[in-house]
Formats: sequence, C-alpha cells, structure tokens
Amino acid sequence: MAYQSVNPFDGKLVEAFETLSDLQLETRIAAADACFRTWRHTAYAERAKIIGRAGEILHARADELARIMTTEMGKRIGEARGEVEFSARIMAYYAANAERFLAPVKLSPINGEAHMESSPIGVIFCVEPWNFPYYQLARVAGPHLMAGNTVVVKHAGIVPQCAIAFEQVMIEAGAPIGLYTNLLISHDQSDTVVDDPRIKGVALTGSVEAGRSIAARAGRNLKVSSMELGGSDAFIVLEDADLDLTVPWAVWGRMYNTGQTCCAAKRFIVVESMADAFLAKFKAALALLEAGDPMDAATTLGPLSTERALVDLLEQVEGAVAHGAKVALGGKRIDRPGSYMAPTILTDIAPGNPAFRQEFFGPVASFFRVKDEDAAIALANDSDFGLGGSVWTADVARGRRVASRVETGMMFINNIDWTDAELPFGGIKDSGYGRELGDMGIQQFVNKKLVRTHDVKAPA
Repeated sequence: MAYQSVNPFDGKLVEAFETLSDLQLETRIAAADACFRTWRHTAYAERAKIIGRAGEILHARADELARIMTTEMGKRIGEARGEVEFSARIMAYYAANAERFLAPVKLSPINGEAHMESSPIGVIFCVEPWNFPYYQLARVAGPHLMAGNTVVVKHAGIVPQCAIAFEQVMIEAGAPIGLYTNLLISHDQSDTVVDDPRIKGVALTGSVEAGRSIAARAGRNLKVSSMELGGSDAFIVLEDADLDLTVPWAVWGRMYNTGQTCCAAKRFIVVESMADAFLAKFKAALALLEAGDPMDAATTLGPLSTERALVDLLEQVEGAVAHGAKVALGGKRIDRPGSYMAPTILTDIAPGNPAFRQEFFGPVASFFRVKDEDAAIALANDSDFGLGGSVWTADVARGRRVASRVETGMMFINNIDWTDAELPFGGIKDSGYGRELGDMGIQQFVNKKLVRTHDVKAPA
C-alpha cells in the first residue's frame, strides 16, 4: 500500500489508502485544467476570499490538524501547532499581497512606453515531502493559487491524512472543483503527470535523487520547475560568540522536528579557541532531552518519522564510525517502543569519510574544529549543498561579512529563524533552485510578459 498512516510513536498502522486509478487521475487533471480557464480571470479580491478563508480555517483548527500530523509523522505537538499556525500566516500573507506583487512594472525604454505584466501559466504539479505536512502545502497553494494558477499535489506516502485534511480545508474555504487537488498516486503515475501537456510547471521539495529525476523529466518536457532539495547547513561559531545565546540555538537548530529539516543546522564549525567550551555545553544540553509521547507537550525528544528513517540513520552513523569518525554523544537507538534515536554528535570526520559530504536527516550533529574565520568559511563552502547556514558572533558587521562569503541560499546571523512568510526560501548547488515564499515565491510560475508601445513611425 503506497499511502499508509503509521504512528512512529508506537509503530501501529492507523489507516491505509488506495492509490487513484488512471481514470480517476485523468478526471482530476481535467478538472484542474478546466478550473484554470475560469480561475485565471477571477479577480484578486475574489481569489483572496478563498485563500484568506483557508488561512482562517487553519488557524481555527490548529489543534485538530496538529494532532493528525503528530500521529502520522511524530512531530511534537507544540511544533505541530506552530507549523499549522505558520501555514495559516502564509495563506493570509499571499491573500493580502499577491495583487501588489504581480502588479505591472513600468519600464523606461528610449522610445515610447513599456511595462512587464504577470499572468498565470496553468496547472502546477507539486510533489511535497512528509517532514512539514501542512507548511509545504501552504507555501505552494498560497502563492500559486493567488497568482491564478491551479494546483495538483502528490504528497508523501506517510502523511495521507494530512494531505486529505489540507484539501478539505481548501474545499471548506470555497475552492471550486479543480482549484486545489490532492493526488494519491504512484511514482509511475507521477511521471505521467509531469509528461501531461496540461501541466505547465513542476515544483518539488524532497531528496536530491527525487529532484534529479523530476527536474530531468520536467526539462525533457520543457516545463519550468523549482526544486527545494536537501541541505547540510553550517553553524559557524566564531571566537567572540556568546555561548549562552549560541548553544540554545544550536540545540534548536539541530533538534527541531527531531532534526528532520532540510535547513537544520547540521555541520557545527567552531573556531579552536571556542571548540571545547561549545562542545561541552552542546553535549550537556542535548543529553537533557528525553524521549516521550509526542502528543505530550512536556516531551522534549520525539520519534523519527518512520522505522525505515531510523534504520537508515543508524547505518549512516555506523558508516561514519567505520571510516574514522568518533561518537561524542549518542549514536544508538533508544531502548523503548517507537522509532527513537538518541541525540548524537560525531567528531573527527575527515574529508575522505562519506559522512563529510552526507546529509544526516535526523538528530545527528557533525562537529568540526577550525583554526579561524577563514578556515570556517572554507569548510562551510566545502559542501555539495547550499541551502542555509548561520554565523554566531558578537560583531554583527563581521557576521554580515561572513554571511556574504558563504556559498548558500540563506544565511542567518545569531539566529536560524526562517519562519516568516515574507522571507524567500531556497538554495543553490545540490540544494536545488528557485525560491518559495516572499515576493519571489509568487513569481515562480507566472509569465512575465513585456508590453511596449512606440512612437508611430516606420522602422528605419
């Protein structure tokens, strides 16, 4: 069964769902295409009524929706509520700002007048991951629907109830048939959707391997795409950092969502003079986290999303150790029911170790000592990924200089707070291309059309 809700807290199957038949899939794509023909001409104010109402419903049902998420993929209930609330803010943000973002832009040619105007392109196919089951949907639905496109979504196989719940929110908000469509489909059917001529754009958030596959297929079909893939973000600690500020952020940055975040802090790069003190405080803070029921607000360590995710992560750690890395903390499964792993710190990771270039998608931190600021930047840039990163220093001007030198899509100075609808999100290198959220996020799947008038005379 491709779509299953299995509670990672106890390993019990909650519910299973059948994939769509090819005929059912065709019906849904046809409805999305038909809806686009009218939705593209719907006024911004009318679009905003539906998208804004969806945000209000998300807010009103935050507890209910959060519980579905926690049951399906194990996110601690407080974090789950926060995600639903952030999703609500995204919908409200685009309902309020889309018309301004897509307003015609006046240009100044030598002769005559000109402007750029924005128009929707059609049905957008979105492939989304399990780690943020509602946020990932809101950040495609909000901008692309407000832009006048329609959306069909293949969500991850382990969060079908979240996928269905979000679609129901859209329907209750007044979405016409075909505006937002959840597709419970197989990977082969997903390829069929990308190939379908009615699909005009493809957005994926997921693994590097999935990105390469979907981007290649979109490219063969000459379809615009955006890819938000993995990350191995550097957390750079300079010699003047305030550890009382830095260490709590280090714990949050690595352990939020049990470490299952593409833009999580993953590589902790600390200058030599601060290394011992930082490592000692970091270890002590991580050691205080206690595994428990993610539905309990007092729980400080939730499970990984699936048993398979836990087994794969343990194998990664074993491989790192086999190639010379040392375990400074954790490294093992927690002896209790559910898919729990102890918070882990790996040190002595040499460049030849596979772990040096891998992404650890879970509660595993890689720790590196470096000589100075230049060495920290060089190590931060020695990565196949380029999603986010942070720098910690008492000198904000210095932080800005370091941030400018790190090759990545996002950098944060003395914080890792990316939860703002106004901030564009995305990366470079193996972390993908394109941006979501902010003004840039709504521009991804629109036609930017030049319209020029000229003095009336024959060409020379």
